[in-house]
This record gives sequence, structure tokens and C-alpha cells, in this order.
Amino acid sequence: MLNWNKSQNDPNSGTGMYGSCCNEMDIWEANSISAAFTPHVCTVQGQTRCSGNDCGDGNNRQGGVCDKDGCDFNSYRMGDTSFFGTGKTVDTSSKFTVVTQFITTDNTTTGTLSQIRRLYVQNGKVIYNSKVKIPNMEPYDCITGQFCEDQKSMFGDTNSFGAKGGLKGMGQALNKGMVLVLSLWDDHAVNMLWLDSDYPITKPASSPGVARGTCATTSGVPSDVESQSPGSSVTFSNIKYGDIGSTYPL
Repeated sequence: MLNWNKSQNDPNSGTGMYGSCCNEMDIWEANSISAAFTPHVCTVQGQTRCSGNDCGDGNNRQGGVCDKDGCDFNSYRMGDTSFFGTGKTVDTSSKFTVVTQFITTDNTTTGTLSQIRRLYVQNGKVIYNSKVKIPNMEPYDCITGQFCEDQKSMFGDTNSFGAKGGLKGMGQALNKGMVLVLSLWDDHAVNMLWLDSDYPITKPASSPGVARGTCATTSGVPSDVESQSPGSSVTFSNIKYGDIGSTYPL
């Protein structure tokens, strides 16, 4: 609230003297076009007040206490454009179950997090995550420390995720306990292009990691989304957690 300045393009947002930083595990950021699961780590534990450079705002995005980019696995971005979407391997025109598995180095619930795996269940069939299909990159099918290093190198991005704690840090945050948040949202910063279009728009779509979905770079403007699709909805149901393999039918 101190020194508050409202956003120029978002009536529900703004910035002030302080920010709030915490580790974040994006289990499911998706629409009918694209999907991503992304861990974001911080050099601090628990909800932490930040100010100044520690917030990582503006041109100091990589300099804050939290990794704003994360290490994402988006099937389309990783080269498999036929895996997720309407009529594709995971068909978004009908309901499906999303399963996220957190694997440790010793396969115990107290070990060090080493992998984040994804699979889906649809129409009684278990669908394993797509594999990376980018030339000169290993065919990873999950998030590991090496996947994050190779992805950042291939895409020319800074590996802030690894520098700020990587999967080990994410596992420590999960062990402390995290709040589950479910929401339906639009993006006043970059119109959700990072999820389902070509981003950043300053690079050719043919550059590795730029193409993330089939939406046009002119799409996703919040005023358009809200006026053209005011009745949009999503249903989350049968939320479960438990031992590996216990939350979905084998």
C-alpha cells in the first residue's frame, strides 16, 4: 500500500514499496491450446517481504530473490506440436486427469527432489508425457536439473532456476507446505503469449523455444478475452494427493 502506483493497463493491479516473494509450483497453467508445468524457486524460504532490487522488477528480472522464469515443460515448446490440444493425443475437447509426480533421489518422501514427472489419464487410458523433439537435445520427458540446464542453454535463457536452488530448493519448499490456488485468469503484462503463442515476439518463431502454441501474437489481450469470452469456465474436480501411483487408476 505504501507508495502505491496503479497499473496503466490493469484496473486490479499496481505496485508499491514492497512485494511478497515465495516459492511457486505451477502444476497446471493451461488452456485448450497449450499447457505447461513449471517450478519457480527462491533463495528465501516461506513468504518473504521484498523491496527494491530483491523484487526482481523491470530490467532486474533475474536479480531478485525469486526465479520468475522458472523451468517449464510445455510440450509444444519442447517440439511435440501434436501432443496437447483439441483432437490431439491429450484431447482438450473432453475431460482428463492431470497427474504430477515428485520423485526424489532415494524414492522416499524425505529424499531430495530430483524429478517432476507428468502423465494424463483420459478415457481410461494412461498417457505419458511427451518427449522433447528438439534437434541436438536429449529426449527428456520430465523436469530434471539437467533438463533445465540443457533447455536454458538451447533457448539462450539464463538458468536462474538452477542458480536460485533448482529442484532441491523446490523440494524443500514443498516439504514446508504450500497453499493450493486455483484460478481463471488473463495476462495484462504480455497477453499470455508465453503460454500459447510465439514469445518473445522480438525473436523469429523458428528460433528454439519461441513457439509455444498456435495462437496469434495479437491474441490474448485481456479486454478482448473478457468481452469475447465472458462465459469461459474451468472445472477442477477429484483433487487427490498420495504415494506415487495411488491417485489415478492403473
